[in-house]
Amino acid sequence: MAKITDGLKIIDDMIGDDEELQDLCEQATINAHVAQLIYDARVEAGLSQTELAKLIGTTQSVISRLEDADYEGHSLSLLNRIAHALNREVKIALVPISSAELTGIPSGQPHI
Repeated sequence: MAKITDGLKIIDDMIGDDEELQDLCEQATINAHVAQLIYDARVEAGLSQTELAKLIGTTQSVISRLEDADYEGHSLSLLNRIAHALNREVKIALVPISSAELTGIPSGQPHI
């Protein structure tokens, strides 16, 4: 049997039909995606965590938590403050679930 080297395929195989694990995996993917978006935008703007924190009236530790993939407390108002400080905007779309997802097959893409 051939070795599977695709990480998403390995995760999908491990999760199987377990809806709770599917939900946890999707939430973790969304959290990681939001954290990466914040980090990338901050770095692109040439700001440190401390500098961004001062711009939005918070502390460096808050920015650090927001950039942590395990953080689950992202608020829309704070994301909007960060976006405004970085001359960006937050966009959220409610899109139809694909037929693959309706059958329980995770797409591997975060839904934000």
